Amino acid sequence: MTILQKIASIWKEDNLLRRIVRNSSYLFGSNVISSVLGFIQGIIAIRLIGLSNWGLVVLIQTFVSNINRLLSFRMSEVMIKHFGPALTDHKKEEASALVKAAGLTEAAVSLLACLVLVLLTPWATTIFHLEAQTAPWFIFYGSILLVNLVYETSTGILQSMHRFSNLARFTLIQAVITFAMIAATYALYRWVAMQALAPYLVPAVLLAYVVGKTYYNISLVALALREIRATLGTGWWRTPLEKLTGKRTLVMFALNTNFNGTVNLIFRDNIPLYLGALLKTTEVAYFDIAFIFISTITLILDPFIAPTYSEIARTVANFQWDTTLRLLRRVTALASGIVLAVAGFWALTGWWFIPLAYKPQSRPVYPVLLILLLGYGFAGIFQWNRSLMLSLGKAGYPVLILVLAGVIELALIFSLVPRYGYLMMAAILSGYFILSSGFIALRGIWEVRRLRVMATIQP
Repeated sequence: MTILQKIASIWKEDNLLRRIVRNSSYLFGSNVISSVLGFIQGIIAIRLIGLSNWGLVVLIQTFVSNINRLLSFRMSEVMIKHFGPALTDHKKEEASALVKAAGLTEAAVSLLACLVLVLLTPWATTIFHLEAQTAPWFIFYGSILLVNLVYETSTGILQSMHRFSNLARFTLIQAVITFAMIAATYALYRWVAMQALAPYLVPAVLLAYVVGKTYYNISLVALALREIRATLGTGWWRTPLEKLTGKRTLVMFALNTNFNGTVNLIFRDNIPLYLGALLKTTEVAYFDIAFIFISTITLILDPFIAPTYSEIARTVANFQWDTTLRLLRRVTALASGIVLAVAGFWALTGWWFIPLAYKPQSRPVYPVLLILLLGYGFAGIFQWNRSLMLSLGKAGYPVLILVLAGVIELALIFSLVPRYGYLMMAAILSGYFILSSGFIALRGIWEVRRLRVMATIQP
């Protein structure tokens, strides 16, 4: 049997893999187009405002989003874990109470995030060595928090109900809106020679992102409400919260996911903020450009995460351990092929394309990209590791590993980066990904194999 025949045979017999690929394909198609638009948009924006100002934009975006993420409870994961099974078991009142509780909690947290942002903005301009006139830009971009009230809850509802095609459409339209606004600003400034726009270029770029995110969030919530009314009835919101069972389990799951997200935020997603505090906004821009290239890996793999999580959770819930292992092997093989192809392409072409696209001042981005490809590529291949542990009810283990690896990471960052610069930061970040992802994946596989053995010896 040839390799192609074997692949065709696997595809024909494996319903789970087909379902994952089908659901992922909606997001994949959207993300490919969005990735191309974002790639071009990044080039346009950096050519428009320069590397240092682009680093400032990244700092503002990261600071605002991370305040929201620090306080949020990752309600999308709560909904995927509990909302879908409640519908499957025809427990509509419980599902209604869950949506109500999640939405109210997330809305309250989002409003709190707005307040925290206002209070911390003066401190942010000081710690990042920014001029006082940039403070209003933090508040302006932070306005997205007001349309972000129930984003996570809505996302979890739509993912649980397999509305991946709708999510893909919203993502694409958001990308088109942001791209069009940044391209129009570039055209006005460069081609129409409207030099009077110069002081407003950074706010104009921020506005493009605000408008795109506002469209996405409003569309997401509107669709989620429509689906909830159709599934649970028009009076679902009147369901008393007392109908929600297993409150302690839900609270612990939400706290675990929040803590896990906070760990990721501190040890992974705060990298631009650490760079801004320890070095300069130009180095922040170097990393962000590298992340733009790496996003071609993550944007291809991200559509597989939610469908894979759903299928892993289903097989684990049904004690189908052989099916779970087979699914993990095949998803890993698929991810490996994608990572090797994309990483190899950028390694071969990035050395000349980066200075060509972003001007010669961007040459230092290439070694950053090579180093980060190692860590992000490894994490991408095993992107299912945390989903597996959540499905097994071992939400605490990933947190433990991330904390241990993260403490080492932070110690190295604050002791070595001020002395050795941005390349050391790239090496430390890649090492963090390899260490944490590897340990979590190994533990997950060991746990599934242990459960499979136990199932065979039980009478």
